[in-house]
Order: sequence, then C-alpha cells, then structure tokens
Amino acid sequence: MGSLSVKCRAFFVTGTDTEVGKTFITEALLILLNKKGLLTAGYKPIAAGCELTAHGLRNEDAMTLQKCSSIDLSYDEVNPIPFEAAIAPHLAAQNLSEDKTAQPISIDTVREGFICLLQKKPDVLIVEGAGGWRLPLGIDFEGQPRYLSEFVVERNLSVILVVGMRLGCLNHAVLTAESVRNDGLKIAGWVANLVDPDMPFLESNIDSLKSLLDAPFIGTVPRVNSATDAGAFLDLSILDL
Repeated sequence: MGSLSVKCRAFFVTGTDTEVGKTFITEALLILLNKKGLLTAGYKPIAAGCELTAHGLRNEDAMTLQKCSSIDLSYDEVNPIPFEAAIAPHLAAQNLSEDKTAQPISIDTVREGFICLLQKKPDVLIVEGAGGWRLPLGIDFEGQPRYLSEFVVERNLSVILVVGMRLGCLNHAVLTAESVRNDGLKIAGWVANLVDPDMPFLESNIDSLKSLLDAPFIGTVPRVNSATDAGAFLDLSILDL
C-alpha cells in the first residue's frame, strides 16, 4: 500500500535556498502537465508563514498547488503540517506553548499525506519542499536530528532542483546536488530561475552550472508575469513523462 504505481510519476522539488522560486516553478510544471491532459496533484507537506483564517491556517504557496492540481484536493490534503510563524518549521514546532496553532513535525504525517494522494491515482505527483534540501524537522526521541530529505530518500523520489540565479548560487547548487546524490537519489532535472534580474554574467554562470551539475537542464526562467508564462521556458520532455 502506498507504493508508486507504474502509471504514477512523483517528483520532489527542492531549491538552493529559500525564496528561489520553488512554488513558482512547481506551479508552471503543473500547468504544463495539465495542458497535456495528465492528472496532477501538488503536495506541500510542511509550510511556514501561514495566515490564520476562519477555515484554519492557510499558506499562499500551498493554496497555489491546490489550485493548480487537476485532481480536486482539500487544503489539508495538500498541506497537512502548517505553521503560522514565518520561521524555520522545526523552530515553529518548538513553540507549541506560545503558538497554539503549531504542531509537532512527524515524518509519519508527511508519509501518510503522500500515500493519501497516491490513492487518488494521479499521473504525476509533485512534492514541494520547504527551504533547501536539508530542511531540519527537529530532534527525535533518541536525540538524533531528522530532515525532510529522509522522506524523499524513503520514497526514492526523483529530484527537481530549482537554482535561484544570483550571486553565490554556484556553491549552493553544487553542494545541494552533491547532497542529493550522496543520499542515493537521481536529479531528474534542474531549472535556472532568475531571481536577481541584474545578475552579472548570467549566461556564463548557467554554462558553468551545466558542467558542474551534470544533470538534465529543464530551462532558464526569466522574470515573467505568471507561471503560465514561465512554462514557455521549460522543456517538459526532460522529465520523460
């Protein structure tokens, strides 16, 4: 129960840092997949910086994935672990006494949410991480640090790396790719997302990354008005769907 079917493909979207455009690229990919007539589901298991509404905590990024999923999903199915505080999730979880909306982070909850979405039989399931590859979840009962990447390894998901193109991204991208591969996972492809429109030597940096990352290149996304526009710069064939 809960294993990937032959039909379903699942990807994990990670970034070189926070605020590099993971949700924007995930949204663009979902829109492209929907246009191909595929059944899609977006999953953001952990989200910080949520707004407290009459319906509970709501995260803008998670609501975007909910909207772009072609399968009808409830908010809780898309984002089972929300935090109101816009801080590292494991720190938000530590403030349970101060923040009554917070809850402990459990890989079991992440796993159960993933299995729930698999049972809806999507053709493609895209899981968006929070922050970078080594997102801390806290310390377990044995005193060991736990990370969201453990879930990705457990499910053997192919990884899509979003590189926020700005000064310092080469180091972040190479270290992230090394960590993903050291965990035994495949990088299905990477995207150069232009977060700094004034980044000097942009094309030279992208050419360097093509050599350094040694992974399929999905495309360069410039500053555009919408995720639909961004899709024109992404080569979906790279993902071999």
